[in-house]
Amino acid sequence: MNKNLQVTKRNGQKDRLNLEKIHRVITWAANNLDNVSVSQVELKSHIQFYDDIQTVDIHDTLIKSAADLISRESPDYQYLAARLAIFHLRKKAFGQFEPPPLYDHVVRLVELKKYDNQLLLDYTKEEFITMEGFLDHNRDMNFSYAAVKQLEGKYLVQNRVTNEYFESPQFLYMLIGACLFSQYAKTTRMDYIQRFYDAVSTFKLSLPTPIMSGVRTPTRQFSSCVLIECSDSLDSINATASAIVKYVSQRAGIGVNVGNIRAIGSPIRNGEAFHTGCIPFYKYFQTAVKSCSQGGVRGGAATLFYPLWHYEVENLLVLKNNRGVEENRVRHIDYGVQMNRLMYQRLIENGNITLFSPSDTPGLYDAFFADQKRFEALYTQYEQDPAIRKKTLKAIELFSLFAQERAGTGRIYLQNVDHCNTHSPFNPAMAPVRQSNLCLEIALPTRPLKGINDPDGEIALCTLAAFNLGKLDHLDELEDLADLIVRALDSLLDYQDYPIIAAQNATMNRRPLGVGVINFAYYLAKHGVRYSDGSANGLTHKTFEAIQYYLLKASNRLAKEQGACPKFNETTYSQGILPIDTYKKDINEICDETLHYDWETLREAIKTDGLRNSTLTALMPSETSSQISNATNGIEPPRGYVSVKASKDGILKQVVPDYERLHNQYELLWDINGNDGYLQLVAIMQKFIDQSISANTNYDPSRFEEGKIPMKLLLKDLLTAYKLGIKTLYYHNTRDGSSDEQHQDKDDCAGGACKI
Repeated sequence: MNKNLQVTKRNGQKDRLNLEKIHRVITWAANNLDNVSVSQVELKSHIQFYDDIQTVDIHDTLIKSAADLISRESPDYQYLAARLAIFHLRKKAFGQFEPPPLYDHVVRLVELKKYDNQLLLDYTKEEFITMEGFLDHNRDMNFSYAAVKQLEGKYLVQNRVTNEYFESPQFLYMLIGACLFSQYAKTTRMDYIQRFYDAVSTFKLSLPTPIMSGVRTPTRQFSSCVLIECSDSLDSINATASAIVKYVSQRAGIGVNVGNIRAIGSPIRNGEAFHTGCIPFYKYFQTAVKSCSQGGVRGGAATLFYPLWHYEVENLLVLKNNRGVEENRVRHIDYGVQMNRLMYQRLIENGNITLFSPSDTPGLYDAFFADQKRFEALYTQYEQDPAIRKKTLKAIELFSLFAQERAGTGRIYLQNVDHCNTHSPFNPAMAPVRQSNLCLEIALPTRPLKGINDPDGEIALCTLAAFNLGKLDHLDELEDLADLIVRALDSLLDYQDYPIIAAQNATMNRRPLGVGVINFAYYLAKHGVRYSDGSANGLTHKTFEAIQYYLLKASNRLAKEQGACPKFNETTYSQGILPIDTYKKDINEICDETLHYDWETLREAIKTDGLRNSTLTALMPSETSSQISNATNGIEPPRGYVSVKASKDGILKQVVPDYERLHNQYELLWDINGNDGYLQLVAIMQKFIDQSISANTNYDPSRFEEGKIPMKLLLKDLLTAYKLGIKTLYYHNTRDGSSDEQHQDKDDCAGGACKI
């Protein structure tokens, strides 16, 4: 290579290419890393240099050369590439490697209108100097390459038009804590900020995309999940569409309950007109969802919910199907089909399912969620009433159609509405759960909007975070982490803005939180147990018992300080009923682990002082934030030891945690034969989780004759999930035959938001 090549520096000056300087930077990035070669990175990069190359492009080339070397055999290249990327990022943000003092940085970014000016009103210069003492910028060196690219792409404050960056990761973590604890007493808030900063910057706590990208900026909407219910009127339908647009534009993922819309051919205004049916309104909602892009990157995303017994269900189940024409398909949105005990019973008995329009069957739709005995009584009564319009199908045919469309598209989801209400923190007589969210882990009450400013409507928001199980050495560590995350997220509810009054009222009254987990696969590998054989059942029971216990304890402590949530009386907790009282007892047959915590003392404390938050747990996919923490995502087994994800910067490779020591302990997704072991673990988690779980079913056609997954197996898995009390099922994944090492993962919660 010609050593006399000229380079153009960041300031525009020209100079001779200095290979020794490049060598020093790569050597610095390789410090204390195993199985990496500085010369290998140099060799891969040198051949791409040319005369008058910009130093910025040289650095990009070095980063890409290191990233290309990431493999199972040499996982530490993901850290070498990350350090080079951090070096580059800081140069772009600050013009130098060393970050500026925190106070100067905040003043500058407030002046640029990148940071919320409230920071300078809430804190003195002396307090920022104190926070500066907590900062450890060396923690930037612990990110993987995929994490740095996700931070650059989604989280760090930047100008997306000019590609300018304004901060580095440790500032992000510190200032989120400063914003969330700003209203705490001056005598205590520095302690909370330091502990919170340490927990998030060492990856013990994982924060969702809306919080990471938004808290500290002037935009104040950080809820990941939005649940909107639509009733059977044009005013409500239009208000729902308006609410969708408002929240999609602010980075949220949407769940819409559309099950109460009357069926095609139903009379309108006493027969003055026939109803056009559901599909035109689903198209209307699809247009609303896609009308705003999120940060200019892509359109929004939503899941629509309707009951299996809806009169139009045969047409609704095939809306994502590639066959058919645009007029009878609504493909760019996902669907959650709602079922209950009676539906499964009809399947088991080889009976029939009768389809109705909710508008023709008074009380049936409400009872479907609030009262299962009343639903069964009304349902059989209406089946026998010759005056009511209906259709009758064999249950096996209807369930088979559902299972077939779920398998064919991967994205027809399932909600067991009875489990969502009988094993719920809400009293279904007062606050029934009538839908879920985009990714099927939220279970909160909603009330339809009569208009966009309807104060009696209820749009449910859920604010998310997660514990990194891989960072736990002992379950008792959860006590302090639970206290931190409950306080931080609860403060966020008051800190953020609410574009719609129905969302503000619901959130202020119920104060729901959803704390989940990441790195479960690594956690199992660390403990030498597996998804498939029952060996992880006891550990899972102990872990999720501890999670729910410590979160409830933290919320109870906060209620003593700041008061219970105003609608605590609408929860089952107010009656002294806990998740350990209402779970499906079939779980006892698969896990005989006893309870390890003092639930009776906690029960009395909750009855006496209440809870600050009506919900505390939800297990979300965590696709993006798990990358930030270099963790496996959510509760899922990894597809390969190296995950490969596409991004606007190209391919991002990430190696499972602690690969060299534990690779024999990991159980990869397609090595697991069948869903039984996984579903058992989900059910054990659900025993303690007060909302729901974003759980998937997975099928490898190559295991079956002629490559066809038997319908009998699909239906068996649905029945198993129901029997064990599982509330929701998200993706149906089918192995596609591509190399698992190079499998490009689906972008969970596409569009936004529950990507914590």
